[in-house]
Amino acid sequence: MITIGRLADYAGVTIKAIRHYHERGLLPEPERDASGYRRYTAQAAIDLVKIRTLATAGVPLAQVKELLDTDPDTLAAALAEIDRELCERISELRRTRGQLAQIQGGERLFVSAEVADYLERLRELGISERHIRLERDGWILLQTASPEDAAEWIAEKLTLIADPEFRAICLDHDAAYDWSPDDPRLRALADRVRNWHANRPVPGAPRHPSLARFVARSQAGASSPGWDRLVELLRG
Repeated sequence: MITIGRLADYAGVTIKAIRHYHERGLLPEPERDASGYRRYTAQAAIDLVKIRTLATAGVPLAQVKELLDTDPDTLAAALAEIDRELCERISELRRTRGQLAQIQGGERLFVSAEVADYLERLRELGISERHIRLERDGWILLQTASPEDAAEWIAEKLTLIADPEFRAICLDHDAAYDWSPDDPRLRALADRVRNWHANRPVPGAPRHPSLARFVARSQAGASSPGWDRLVELLRG
């Protein structure tokens, strides 16, 4: 007969764990002896080792008692099912880790690889994160609403980014966010944008004509006096 402290040492658990197993009905709690101590038998030590082993293997405590009382074949089948569930959980955790790695790597969780490459090119140019966030959010909507249009448009964007004038316009448009509506650079920029477009082929109509308007409305709050004035000049 041994004390609870010695039992804990033998089984490699804490006294608190043993008391928890008592409360859960997994390990019978012996009566106290004449000295007021609870004394445990060798069978208690054996049962405690079994409980600890099952719990360490991932078996929920609610199932441990049932498994302790079952026959070997039923126990083996139950453990096989628990192993299958653990494998599913491991796979799910691996998928979650992969998603976290993608998030840490930038926008690639939310947009296609081509869009992510384009946004990275904008960063390399020195475009602000504010502008890149707007671009990213627009591409998320585009890819969701019309993957075909998004694929065509990003292919064109990746071609355009090689054009020095397109890159210069992108940088100036980004900077114009902070310009005053009276800044003369806005009119010059509007002229450059019109001239650049005039020398390019007219783009084909999108499969979903309302798509661009939908994306534009979603970004309506992302504006400034400088950008609003630039839009007015381009329309005039």
